[in-house]
Amino acid sequence: MSVLILGATSPIARAVADEYAAAGNSIGVAARDIEEAERIGSDLSIRHGVSTDALSFDARDFDGHHRLIDDAEAALGPVEVALVAFGTMGDQQQSEQDFQKARQVIDVNYTGAVSICEILARRFEERARGSIIGISSVAGDRGRASNYFYGSAKGAFTLYLQGLRNRLADRGVHVMTVKLGFVDTRMTFDLDTSIPIASPEETGRAIFEAEHKGVDSFYYPRFWRGIMTMIKSIPERVFKHLSL
Repeated sequence: MSVLILGATSPIARAVADEYAAAGNSIGVAARDIEEAERIGSDLSIRHGVSTDALSFDARDFDGHHRLIDDAEAALGPVEVALVAFGTMGDQQQSEQDFQKARQVIDVNYTGAVSICEILARRFEERARGSIIGISSVAGDRGRASNYFYGSAKGAFTLYLQGLRNRLADRGVHVMTVKLGFVDTRMTFDLDTSIPIASPEETGRAIFEAEHKGVDSFYYPRFWRGIMTMIKSIPERVFKHLSL
């Protein structure tokens, strides 16, 4: 089976790739940094004895997304599982001052993700098989002043994945949404919080296992479901005065 990892240089994506490679699957490693993608692919191939292919991928190069999938399938055969793991937090204050900064956050986290998912969805639908894993965020569950551009893009992506899942439910295609809380990555570097931070390895294993079980949507770490249930229950008149 061929697995395509989009945004493969992130720690979470690398952990997921490692799980699928350990299970004997061929891995397409797609990222903006092609040299790092090649290193990741080589590492997976050496440690797990699987075929890999490194591909240059830019979430905002919408016209190049078809070509990317073509190249991946030419090298490794039909893709059966695709992980959409790329994203950018951006800088909220810069985005408030410069819409081009905000647009970059929106285009990477939402528009680019939807573009690539639609291409994959059409191919999977034609074959009546395949699995799309979309990495979203708990930030998309409620708008907060501190990151509402990123949060709104992830919230939109969550809703998109839900609609896509419903569209493809009877077509043999699985669509899974992963709502991540705090994971030890660049986005949480120097984060001052008492909430436990999961490791990329734990997260990768959870994603791999959930996809195999056909899970539709889940929070990780799991306790974030309870946290977000409480946060979403706070009345807006109160919530807008909180520093979150």
